[in-house]
Amino acid sequence: MIDILNLALPYFGLIFIGFACGKYKRLPEAGLAWMNFFLLYVSLPALFFRILAKTPFEELNNLPFIIATTLATALAFTLSLFGGRLIGKLSWRESSMAGLAGGYGNIGYMGPGLALATLGAKAAVPVALVFCFDTIFLFSITPLLMVLSDGEKRPLLPTAGLIAKQIFLHPLIVASYFGALVAFFHIPIPVGIDSMLQFLQSAAAPVALFALGVTVALRPFERVPWELPGIIGIKLLAHPLIVFGLLLTLGPFPPQWAAAALLLASLPPALNVFVIARQYETWVEPASAAVLIGTFVSVVTLTSVMWLLRTGTLVFP
Repeated sequence: MIDILNLALPYFGLIFIGFACGKYKRLPEAGLAWMNFFLLYVSLPALFFRILAKTPFEELNNLPFIIATTLATALAFTLSLFGGRLIGKLSWRESSMAGLAGGYGNIGYMGPGLALATLGAKAAVPVALVFCFDTIFLFSITPLLMVLSDGEKRPLLPTAGLIAKQIFLHPLIVASYFGALVAFFHIPIPVGIDSMLQFLQSAAAPVALFALGVTVALRPFERVPWELPGIIGIKLLAHPLIVFGLLLTLGPFPPQWAAAALLLASLPPALNVFVIARQYETWVEPASAAVLIGTFVSVVTLTSVMWLLRTGTLVFP
């Protein structure tokens, strides 16, 4: 257990350091803009490009794994959406944000570093696949639901084109399919460029976790909405259980792949849930609370999953 705590402490420790700094210093939130830009457009794309470019293309072609993990995310999203609708009496627009909180884990900031540290280099490919296809699903369904629930009539084709543009020009998606192309055509990466990408890749996890802590510290909320405990329960408990069941049903898969999928499903709600809620000006305060409370609760739930996987207590056939 000490080994698991030693493994988890740097990740949660960086979040709490960022949280403490955000509470103590109270610098303007605008100061995070360049840090978030660096993460989204430079460091994390370098991480995903390098992972996929160095992976044999044949390993990326695993349709049952993609179906299992993406379907699990879709089910967690749907459960949270209807949970917010029924328990919190939310509007469809607010329920869509609740669905995002229950289905969208912190797979960009926490996922890669945590999975690679816990499971080793063989977890890189499944992490990249889960990220790509979860992002495609969530970045498709959320703008679509926002458009359908805003009360305005919009032409179908321009709206579909805008959503497609948001998906396929997302920097992490662009980096992923360029990495896949490099792997497919066996294009060697020059040593200097590869070293630079590795340098950028190494900065992704610590910068992301610190920024997450600061951002959460700057998101005060006055109360916990009624629907929030259920949504956090879906994200931290139901989502991993759904993934586990689908992996057993559609498998078998390599143990590292199954373990990586379970670990990613156990992550707390992503910081981007708040960012997207603020973008659409709906469910903003509850989204902030979901990120903060979900992150703190995951200290127990996520560490438990890591312990089960690392000790071999949880074994996939």
